[in-house]
Amino acid sequence: MLASRDQNMEITEIEIKTPKEVFEEKIRELCHAITDHKEFKEMCSNIDGFMSDEKAKFEFQMLNEMGALLQQKQEMGGEVTEEEAGRFESLRDSFTANEAAMKFVATQEKVQKMQEHILRHVQKTFELGRVPSSEEMEEGTCCDCTCGFEESEGGSCAL
Repeated sequence: MLASRDQNMEITEIEIKTPKEVFEEKIRELCHAITDHKEFKEMCSNIDGFMSDEKAKFEFQMLNEMGALLQQKQEMGGEVTEEEAGRFESLRDSFTANEAAMKFVATQEKVQKMQEHILRHVQKTFELGRVPSSEEMEEGTCCDCTCGFEESEGGSCAL
């Protein structure tokens, strides 16, 4: 009789997950979907290629800093000199001639679009109090799918 009771307890015991465990499981599923994306390894390779290129990283930092300084100067009513503009253009030309840098920039844009796409869905879910329909997700967006999940050559969204 005792053995049968233990067997019944094993059969009737249901694994109860906390809300946090349920969310963590679904987040892991999303992360797996991202890493299973056919271009994910290439994206990681592009980032690694840039991160191992010290010159590209330096130029990227300098380009960002110089661009911010020139923009701030203009916003404060100052005028950008030809010399400053020339230095900026020269730095930009050098940076854009670097294949690893350009792959990194394209990958960075794609990752940002993917993050924004995911965040828009989560925000819309909180806003509506339910899972939004495809039509609701399209409201306020242009017809061009630029979620970061689209195929490189096709332009249509693969998600």
